[in-house]
Amino acid sequence: MANQISSNPDELARSISEAAPSHYTLKIQSFSLLTKNDIDKYESGEFEAGGYKWKLILHPGGNKSRNVKEHLSFYLTLADASFLFRNNWEVHAYFRLFLLDQRSDNYLIVHDATGKARRFHRLKYQWGFDQFIPIRTFNDVSNGYLLDDSCVFGAEVFVTKETSSGKGECLSMVKDAISSKHVWKIENFSILESEYHESQEFFAGDQKWKIQLYPKGRRHGSGTHISLYLTLADSATLTAASKIFAEFTLRIQDQQQSRHIAGKVSHWFSASSPESGWAKFASLVYFHHSGTGCLVKDICVVEAEVTVNAIANSL
Repeated sequence: MANQISSNPDELARSISEAAPSHYTLKIQSFSLLTKNDIDKYESGEFEAGGYKWKLILHPGGNKSRNVKEHLSFYLTLADASFLFRNNWEVHAYFRLFLLDQRSDNYLIVHDATGKARRFHRLKYQWGFDQFIPIRTFNDVSNGYLLDDSCVFGAEVFVTKETSSGKGECLSMVKDAISSKHVWKIENFSILESEYHESQEFFAGDQKWKIQLYPKGRRHGSGTHISLYLTLADSATLTAASKIFAEFTLRIQDQQQSRHIAGKVSHWFSASSPESGWAKFASLVYFHHSGTGCLVKDICVVEAEVTVNAIANSL
């Protein structure tokens, strides 16, 4: 039987029970060596409750990432959170975290004072208590929590509901995006036979790209213009929700006077829209004119400059 003894403004309640935790027990010997060896965080092994695998996470000196001081921080987390990501799943669970009083042989239980189940999902798969217990209280031998430098923690988890949370996406803007440049030298241009030709793959913004050139045009530029495109080299590997926002410039270099032909545009690249460019990039008449410098000694030089500014992925 548990008796509630206190609660605090952070919706944290404490009670005492003689019953041991029914799902997992974590015993730590030589507890003081965690801090001495700069172990700020300890993750337990996995345990199963309610059809899911869980782990306990203990910060012996307080969770520094949340600016916790003078308290132990103790949390429950789903061991395989990727399951939630893959299936857009939510797990609602009520849980209690335990600390054994070795003198009285009963347990301090810390739980949510509201009595509500917590929602574990793709954006929040860890719950617990920043201020599980004051370090001074924990270290005080008269309280029985730390005896002979050993202590015992525990947990109970009761899954109350499982639901699908629907679809979602995460947009990540790229800070201080870096522009990448690739130069493609095409030789023996006059005897190219294929409908289009591709450059070697190159990297920009951690993505693989290629330049596509249609020497006799494509679509509404067929027979009258050079067509030029930037394309994602591995677009087939993208999920349906993945998108890459890139600003790019394509150029056909004037090899004589540096009066390059250039086009600049931005585009959301995806599996369904893996390319962007111009069907009428340069007229065939202009391109083949000897004074333009586009074709010198049957060599054409094409350049791409790509900056990835944002990436969107499914949650």
